[in-house]
Amino acid sequence: MVKFGYTILYVQDVEKSIAFYENAFGFSRKFITPDNDYGELLTGETTLSFASKNLANQNLKEGFVESKLENKPFAIEIGFITDNVEELVQNAIAQGGILVTEPKQKPWGQIVAYVRDIDGFLIEICTEILG
Repeated sequence: MVKFGYTILYVQDVEKSIAFYENAFGFSRKFITPDNDYGELLTGETTLSFASKNLANQNLKEGFVESKLENKPFAIEIGFITDNVEELVQNAIAQGGILVTEPKQKPWGQIVAYVRDIDGFLIEICTEILG
């Protein structure tokens, strides 16, 4: 059996990034290591995790491409489903997120918006796809 367990974002400051997600989206902190180099949030069935760039460099000896707000976002996004896209977008912006795309209704009825978090990662905020 295979189960999707978690996504890990490589960030500058694990504590600061976790606080952003707690305050912007209402997630609960699962834990942070004593060295503040790894932490997890409870987000539903899948865990959203954070690792410091220093820890990532230890694990990936050849390096990695860092997410930075001054660069375009990666070709990947984190998706959060909500009943009130507009409210969640405004809350994310109030916590330091950057608006990329205003909420827009798609032809299939879903409302979708995009913001970037404080580390530059792309977040889709959307209603559930009904079908």
